[in-house]
Amino acid sequence: MRISTNTIYQSGTSRLMDLQNDLSKLNQQISSGKKVRSPADDPVAAARILELTHAQNMNDTYSNTRNVAKTSLETYETNMTSITNVILDVQTSLVAAGNASYNDQQRHNIASELQGRLDSLIGLVNTKDAQGNYMYSGHKTGTVPYVLNTGTGNIDFQGDTERRSLQVDVQRQMPVTYSGDQLFQANGNDMFATLQDIIGLLNTPITDATTQQAYTAGLKDTMTKVQNVLDQVLNVRADIGSKLNEIDTLDVTGSDMELQYTASISKLQDLDYTEALSDLAKRSTILEAAQKSYIQTSQLSLFAFI
Repeated sequence: MRISTNTIYQSGTSRLMDLQNDLSKLNQQISSGKKVRSPADDPVAAARILELTHAQNMNDTYSNTRNVAKTSLETYETNMTSITNVILDVQTSLVAAGNASYNDQQRHNIASELQGRLDSLIGLVNTKDAQGNYMYSGHKTGTVPYVLNTGTGNIDFQGDTERRSLQVDVQRQMPVTYSGDQLFQANGNDMFATLQDIIGLLNTPITDATTQQAYTAGLKDTMTKVQNVLDQVLNVRADIGSKLNEIDTLDVTGSDMELQYTASISKLQDLDYTEALSDLAKRSTILEAAQKSYIQTSQLSLFAFI
């Protein structure tokens, strides 16, 4: 088979271009520090890198969401600590109100104390969070949860019972808010109505056995209802503590996953500089030899043999 001179030139030129392209690609990899810079470099590795990067981004998103959830829960815990202290003060006042030696004026003074406690509670449950949302209004975050109804004299709840949840992990959606009725009007107990009733009873003079009996029964009922509300608040605080512990556990798992994703992506994408530099030296030598060979071959002529 005869091989034309043109074929020889084309073959040599093609070989040199392939070697130069390989060398250029290797130089670009060394410059970027990445052995896979596009799907063309390694389609399988590129697809895997894309998959791992997406998973890593989702892991980061869940981490940020957990920070938001943690802040919300810690805000509730701080607020409920204050609420718990007020309720404990209410109980102390109620115990004092049971002193049989107290006269009407002393009971009136206790009523004034409880009115102050009631006002404090209303202030605490009408608190806003750092974003300016009312904490205990459910989804109606722009509505004041509790207001005094001037017509009935009752303290009415204006929020709803909905709770906001956050996706803190791929399979975990965590409720991170609490509505006012969940704390103060659960199981038939209305903390505000109960306090209003006992304040009215404390301000009512005891004049005979009937009023004494009504007072004693009312005080006992109030103490039971206040204890029930306190138990509910403590249950919610326990729930908050449990959720905070769960978030800490998820954070540890998320940190471990972040390390795994980073290591896997690095293994697929990052360049081994020692290997790359060695390959660069080898390919440069091959290219140089090919260039010299091409020059010598291209200068061959039959006249050189005459």
